[in-house]
Amino acid sequence: MDPSLRARFDRAMRLVADHPYGCGSAPIGREKDRREATVADVLIRYYVSRSVLTLTIVRVVYL
Repeated sequence: MDPSLRARFDRAMRLVADHPYGCGSAPIGREKDRREATVADVLIRYYVSRSVLTLTIVRVVYL
């Protein structure tokens, strides 16, 4: 990831970390905690663990 994209991505990911069910994210299938969003022109899929407040990104796709 080039440095300018990485900087935008990191800023956007801070917002997702603070609001994992917002930021334009959508549930994948019927699971509310399995999410997908586009941040800084990068498609991410992630899981939210509410009990530990952890996001685990499982896929990153450059658009």
